[in-house]
Amino acid sequence: MSKLFYVIGPSGAGKDTLMNYARQQINGSENVIFAHRYITREPFFGSENHVSLSNEEFELMKKGGMFALHWGSHNKCYGIGQEINSWLNKGFNVVVNGSREYLPVAQRLYPDLFVILITASAEVLIKRLAGRGRETDEEITARLARTAELDVNLENCTTIQNNGEIEDAGNELVNLISVTQKQLV
Repeated sequence: MSKLFYVIGPSGAGKDTLMNYARQQINGSENVIFAHRYITREPFFGSENHVSLSNEEFELMKKGGMFALHWGSHNKCYGIGQEINSWLNKGFNVVVNGSREYLPVAQRLYPDLFVILITASAEVLIKRLAGRGRETDEEITARLARTAELDVNLENCTTIQNNGEIEDAGNELVNLISVTQKQLV
C-alpha cells in the first residue's frame, strides 16, 4: 500500500530545502517519488524545482483535469499533477509540497494522507524571508500574520521544527518518510 506525504508549513520554514535534502538522501534507495509542483511563478535560483506556467497555461491544465490537487496562494496558482495518482497506484510513496489552507480538501481527496508540518520560530521565519529577497517588509508581515491564522487547526500533523542545521530537520524528515515506507511494506 502506498502513501501520500503532504508537506506543509509557513513561508520561510524551509520546506523546499528539507524536501530537497530528503530527496538527495533517499535518492532512489526507497520506493519514494518527490513530485514537482506547477506554479504560476518564474523559477528562482535556490527555489524548489517546479514547472513554471503562465496563468493561462495553468487555467488550461486545470480545466483539462490535469491536476490532482490545486490551489491559490499569495497571488500565485499551485498544482500537483495527476501523475501522482499513477505513481500511488503503482505502489510508490509520493511526497508533495502542499498548502496549509488547502489541507482540508487534500484530506478529503486522499483520506490516508500523511501530513508533515515544517515550522520554525517567528525570528527564524523573518530572517529567512528577508534573506531570500522575494518579499517586501509588508509582504513578510502579511505572511507571518497568515502563519498564525492558518496554524490554528493543525493538530493532526506530525511536526518538524526547523530552527537549526539543515541536517537535523532534514534527517527527521527522511526518517519519517523511511519509517512510514517500511511500515507499509
